[in-house]
Amino acid sequence: MTEKEVEIWGRPLVKMTTPELKDIAKGVEGISGVHGMKKEELIEVLRKSKGIVDDAVKKTESSLRSIKRKIRSIKAERAGALEARNRRLADIYRRRIARLKKKTRRAAA
Repeated sequence: MTEKEVEIWGRPLVKMTTPELKDIAKGVEGISGVHGMKKEELIEVLRKSKGIVDDAVKKTESSLRSIKRKIRSIKAERAGALEARNRRLADIYRRRIARLKKKTRRAAA
């Protein structure tokens, strides 16, 4: 997400839907095979066509480890809540764990 994207297209490419990106890509010369592209590919091609450098920060192994550390600590807290028969708190912890697991899957990809 850069200011240049907002300047050119009105909003960041990442926030646009795939059909919107396809419509934009159809109008740009030199881009073919738009209908078969996925959202990430469309964003990459559009950025490359306008000379925008991707400043995306890659997830590092250390961030993945810290997320997994949080998951382990929350699992211990959830076990304590289950022993105390506090279902409400256990459900809250379960949802937190699920959210963090989604983050690890995104970071690994």
